[in-house]
Amino acid sequence: MAFGVAAPLLAAGCGNRPGGSGADGATAWALTGGSEEAFRQSFDSWNADHSDQEITAEYFANDAYKEKIRTAIGSGNAPTLIFGWAGATLADYVENGYVEDLTESTADLVERVLPSVAATGTIDGQVYAVPNNQSQPVLMYYNNDVLDAAGTQVPETWDDLLSAVDALKSNGIDAPIALAGQSVWPELMWISYLAERVGGPEAFNRVVAGEAGAWTHPDMVTAAGMITELVDAGGFGDSFASVVADAGADQALVYTGKSGMILQGSWIYPDFITDAPELVSGGGLAYGPFPQVDGGAGDPSNIVGNPANFWSVSADGSEEAREAATAYLSEAVYDDEHIDSLLSIGAVPPVIGLEDRIAEAENADFLSLNYEMVRDAANFQLSWDQAIPSDQAQELLNNLSQLFLGDIDADQFCSAMDATL
Repeated sequence: MAFGVAAPLLAAGCGNRPGGSGADGATAWALTGGSEEAFRQSFDSWNADHSDQEITAEYFANDAYKEKIRTAIGSGNAPTLIFGWAGATLADYVENGYVEDLTESTADLVERVLPSVAATGTIDGQVYAVPNNQSQPVLMYYNNDVLDAAGTQVPETWDDLLSAVDALKSNGIDAPIALAGQSVWPELMWISYLAERVGGPEAFNRVVAGEAGAWTHPDMVTAAGMITELVDAGGFGDSFASVVADAGADQALVYTGKSGMILQGSWIYPDFITDAPELVSGGGLAYGPFPQVDGGAGDPSNIVGNPANFWSVSADGSEEAREAATAYLSEAVYDDEHIDSLLSIGAVPPVIGLEDRIAEAENADFLSLNYEMVRDAANFQLSWDQAIPSDQAQELLNNLSQLFLGDIDADQFCSAMDATL
């Protein structure tokens, strides 16, 4: 599960040498949308103060970035600062010697980060990636005006959610829940949360451990069946397969009143502020945790998503470029200016002791909810497409798309996934 909004390649920073680590000086690649503004401010500030260690940054839409970085890493042309999600991809980078050990150079930074987030960048006790933006739990967003018009309210349980879908459809809302099905990865949020709510963290931990029958375990079959139930109830309408997340078309359905709710990461909140300021300031936008499943084993505080995005340093860069990159990580990431710029766009950095600063910030209600969800979570499950090997992740996306489209049922989906273990 990843994110990004809008799309052409954009260059930023001082200098005009975009490219991988083979270019002169340090380079960085990151994503458009979300916390892009905070990245731009951070690099601009660094470059203004460090003319001898400038970092040239480029920004890509999510899907374009994933393809480009995969090619660049394999060919030895990665940027100096590699943007990522950690998980199985980071483990692969470490195994192949693609990234630097950052344990010593970023020790002070790591000490200031919430432990559950910092641990995501650690492999075998060594730090190979450090968080670079906000914590990104996945949560539900609601257009209260649409819900009120349909005579329904924010659902607390799965049954409440199904009832809300019925009410919205009865009130002329063709797609009660916005879903970017063409991008597929947003569908992961549904199976991730349902598996967690039904079976607890163990449901997916069996998959990560490669246990035989992990996907055909009754908890997984039940979770997959609930997706079919929601699709058959018309929860996503008939056109979700044509909606693209990179264009922000899914969240646009919510703020234009064509959908009543969406399950998405906290990374889209800054876009709500930009694209629908009146909905946000007027209290029309509501948000909260994923509904509970009656009788399920999952702890209500458990969340899924991305603990944050991360920077790693390419081992292929020149010594000068790597020194500039590690200096930037140790000195500029989550300094006061970076924290303030993230908070100002509605993004919550995973830094210890931010409660008072968050309380004073604009949009404090959302920021506090986000921070507390991460701080207090009994378990924070990394997005599944990042937590498992890339070959399994691709099969998961392929099969999940077929499940949502109704081309296969829950048993067929789970059997197909068992074959990937």
